[in-house]
Order: sequence, then structure tokens, then C-alpha cells
Amino acid sequence: MKSEDKRIYTLSSEKPAKAVIKLSVPLIAGMFVMVLYNLVDTYFIGRMHDDYQLAAVNLAYPVMMITIAISNMIGTGASSFIARCLGAGDEGKANHTLTAGVVLTVINSVIVATVGMIFINKIVHVLGAASNTFEYTKQYVAVILIGSIFTMGNYTLGQLLRSEGSVKYSIIGMLAGTIANIILDPIFIFGFGMQIRGAAIATVLGNALGMVVSALLYIMGKTLLRPSVKYVKPTKEILGEIYLVGIPATLETLLTSVAYVVNNNLAVAYGELTVAAMGVAQKVLSVGNYIYQGFASGTQPIMGYNYGAKNYKRMMEVLKAGVLSVSCTEAVVMAVYGVSAPLLIGIFSDSPQVISIGARVLRTVMLILPFVGAVSMSRMSFQAMGKPFYAFAITLVRQLILYIPLLLILNNRFGFKGMLFAQPVTELIMMMVSLTLLYSFIKRKWSEAA
Repeated sequence: MKSEDKRIYTLSSEKPAKAVIKLSVPLIAGMFVMVLYNLVDTYFIGRMHDDYQLAAVNLAYPVMMITIAISNMIGTGASSFIARCLGAGDEGKANHTLTAGVVLTVINSVIVATVGMIFINKIVHVLGAASNTFEYTKQYVAVILIGSIFTMGNYTLGQLLRSEGSVKYSIIGMLAGTIANIILDPIFIFGFGMQIRGAAIATVLGNALGMVVSALLYIMGKTLLRPSVKYVKPTKEILGEIYLVGIPATLETLLTSVAYVVNNNLAVAYGELTVAAMGVAQKVLSVGNYIYQGFASGTQPIMGYNYGAKNYKRMMEVLKAGVLSVSCTEAVVMAVYGVSAPLLIGIFSDSPQVISIGARVLRTVMLILPFVGAVSMSRMSFQAMGKPFYAFAITLVRQLILYIPLLLILNNRFGFKGMLFAQPVTELIMMMVSLTLLYSFIKRKWSEAA
């Protein structure tokens, strides 16, 4: 069977559990590489024994999230339409959508860099940086903004590769970028004495290499689809489909960034070392986060393809297999965190205060893991089906109606402990809401098609 046929067979016909595992596990492995990407800056900055620079990396993280959010607007929107086009047998339109995604990513990256640098001081203030962290945060943010074309290009191309079932190829770019970042971090931070600015430069250069590797896979014809000059100008239909799914997807990540900023601003009241500890705990938790994101991303093209093919029975089977797989896996990860929290935090900081607070944070926020995978899988399934407003509704309820109000209320009522429990409570409620919504939607479409 040709590699192209194997990709389509996995999407259309392979046993649901096997298809989910086949697409998700390689992606999870690749995302562990992304975990290293996120952890390596924190580790090497921690080796400088400067908790204020450690806090600055955490404060600057929403800027990276926003940059990725804007790339997701194109990557998620284009990927959703590509999967549906392939499911409907229209490869020409899929290629046209791929090319449009690449062009729009370049345009958006220029806008992000320009606007971000104009307002950089205001941005750093909003992030919650105080006197001891302001300059460090600004240095990191400036480099990330200037290099946004590489970050956005890397993430978008990875999504576009996954949309056609080329999960293994999407991992190659991530792997190349992470290895580069690991090598360059100590060189720029310590060798060139650039400290936190050097960490940001290494991150940008790693993303640049990842983007180039992914682009070469398309150029060399290793993929099912290929960008083409004749498709540079997108049609109104393609633009509409990209933004119909992409804008709500971007708003989702932006709302997550807002919640992150609110969380950091509340944490500042408990001291800047608390911000540093929370940042380390969140980075350690990212191992669990990337596992559920891997399952959700691996399931997405299967759901999109079968929605395009109107195979609702298979969609239901894939959903059940995916939720069971991700929940069981995350329960194991949670147990590991519970046992080894102080040891894990101690890898990144020698400060007893940071280790104590960080372990407490990790042992609380880890409670989200058995629930959040189902929420993410439901949201990305709606995106795959070209139903972005359902996906956005899940995030709107999750962030604005539940999480941010709970942050404020529980922090006011119970202090730091209450603030930490806001997220686990939110995810438990959202698991029930999102799965009910998705199950009902697929069941209704199935009945209409009968």
C-alpha cells in the first residue's frame, strides 16, 4: 500500500482505537520534544540562580501564547478545511487551502512584530511585571516579537502537515527545532553572557530551523499535498472557511492568555517568587498538557475526514476510544506528579521557597489532567468539523464564565489555595458539558443522515 493510501486508510477505515493511537502517539512523542522546548529555557535560566529572571520567563509566556494563537487562526482553520476537502475527495481545493495558509501566516507575522514592538512597554506592564522583573520581561518579549515569523511559521506548518495525516513528518520539524534550542540555550545564555535575552534568541532560532525543515518536506515532495504559486491568491470560499474556524480558535487561545495574565497578576500579590514557583510548576505540568493535546490533535484529522465523508458511526467510535485513552494516560501522569512534585520543581530552582510553593501548586493543578483531555478533544473535534462556534462556546464558558470568575472569587474567599483550585473545578465541570454537547451533535447528524 502506498504511503498516501496508508494515510487515507488510517483516517477512513482503521479500527478506531488503533487509528487514534497511530496518529496520537507519534504526535505525543513529538510534543514531548516540545516539552523540552519549553523546559529548556526554564532550566538554564534557573542555573543562573536568579529567581527574578525565572519569574520574567513566566510573565512573558502569554506573548508566546498570543503569537501561537494568531498562527493557530490560520493553521487550525486551514487544517480543518483541508481534512474535510480530502474526506470529500477534492485534493485540488486542499492544495489551494494549504498555499493560502502559508501566505496568510507570513502576512500575520509581520503585523504581530510591528504592532508588538510599537507597544512593547505597555504590553510588559499589562503582563504584570514589577520593578524587579520589568526589564528582564521586556528583553524576552522583544526577541519573541521580532522572531514571530519563525514561531508562527513553525507552528502553522506543523498543523498543516497533520491535516493530511502526515503526523510523523510534523514531528521532524519539532525535533529539529528543539535540538537546536537545547544546544543554543547554554551558548547564548552563558557563553555569550546574554542571560534571558539569549534564551529568547535560542528559542526563536530553534523555531526557525523547525520551520525550514517542515518547508523542505513540502518542497521535496514528501507530503500528500504541496503549496503552489498558482494558488497564492485564495478564493473567497477558502478565506471564509479558514477564518470561520480560525478566528474562534484564536479567540480561544487569547482567552486562555487573558486567564494566564489574570492568574499572574493575582499571584504577584503573594510575591514575585510565587510567580517564579508557579511558572516552574506550569512548565512541569506541560508534560501532561502536551499528552492531552497530542491525543486531541491526533483525533482531529480523523474526525474531520469522517465528518466530510458523513461517517458518523465512526466518529462516535473514535470519540469514545480517544476519551478513554487520554483519561487513563493522564491519570498515570497525575500519580507521578503527586509522588515526585518537590523533586521535579527542584530540577529548575535551588530556592527552598520556590520548591515548596512550586510543589504545592503542581499537586493542586495536576488534578485537571483526568478531565481536561476530554474537553480539548471535544473542542478540537468541533473545529475539525468546521463548527467553530461550538468550539468557541466551550472555551467561552470555560474561561470567561467559569475559570476567571472562580479565580477571583476563590482567591478573595480562600486566598492562594482557593486560586489554585479554580482550574481543577473548572475542568471537571467542562468535561461533562463539552462531552454532552459533542455527543448530542454527532447523534443528531447521524439521525438526520439515516
